[in-house]
Amino acid sequence: MASSSIFMVTLLAIVLLVFTGSSHAQLSNKFYSKSCPKVFSTVKSQVQIAISKERRMGASLVRLHFHDCFVNGCDGSILLDDTSSFRGEKTAGPNNNSVRGFNVVDQIKSKVEQVCPGVVSCADILAIAARDSVVILGGPNWDVKLGRRDSKSASFSDANSGVIPPPTASLSQLTNRFNNKGLSQKDMVALSGAHTIGKARCTVFRNRIYNENNIDRSFANTRQKTCPRTAGSGDNNLAPLDVQTQNNFDNDYFKNLINKKGLLHSDQVLHNGGSADSLVEKYSKDAESFNSDFVTAMIKMGDIEPLTGSKGEIRKNCARVN
Repeated sequence: MASSSIFMVTLLAIVLLVFTGSSHAQLSNKFYSKSCPKVFSTVKSQVQIAISKERRMGASLVRLHFHDCFVNGCDGSILLDDTSSFRGEKTAGPNNNSVRGFNVVDQIKSKVEQVCPGVVSCADILAIAARDSVVILGGPNWDVKLGRRDSKSASFSDANSGVIPPPTASLSQLTNRFNNKGLSQKDMVALSGAHTIGKARCTVFRNRIYNENNIDRSFANTRQKTCPRTAGSGDNNLAPLDVQTQNNFDNDYFKNLINKKGLLHSDQVLHNGGSADSLVEKYSKDAESFNSDFVTAMIKMGDIEPLTGSKGEIRKNCARVN
């Protein structure tokens, strides 16, 4: 009788796993080991070329992966151009004049298609390129889980719905938006550490450098020299998110926050007397801890609502559906 009960419980567990198992359980770092063993070397070589031409591109590729995953999951939808049937995500508020690197992704896809036609998704290319960018710029390495498929549509309205945290967000807003995607405050702080690389436009940090008090005055004065107070003047002038080592992936971003040198409002709120202070202080002193938690958070972010199995498609061109 006991063995019969155990059998039934085991059978039920298998059935439940098949019908209710989360889709990201199907992702695997060995997904292309047989179908496209050259995918990693092919992607990395193209990312290396892009970063050698412009160091900032590494940050842009990480940002593309983040903005893709937060809108309806990691499905490559951010890469789609507008069509007659939908308006895509590229020109939505959080992305317009902000996300970049589409041409690099197209170049990577073209090279991957040459070695493995119709096998590797654009969504997976984003995940691999983000990892490679971090490694090339001196950050930690990790095994990327793969097997995502590409969305056949994109949504301008979904990208504008507030799921992507704006640079004006408070700590509670940041925490809530990450929590809504299954990411903890710890994940959020670690992922924010990606701001150790890259730049931001004057228009998104103008209010902070002129109107906020929790900012180092000499830092604010320096930023004001290339970001005029008047809106519309110098809006697209760039400043490094990490004033110390903008082209190296390290933990200086957190040291800057302690010194009140966070460029964005959403940066400095991570160390402003709130619940994230201790994590920022920990990461500022312990680069290995930051790297480890960043890797964990990136893998978790890559698990957000992927399309797998027969869902979606493998796009031949990342900018349009097949």
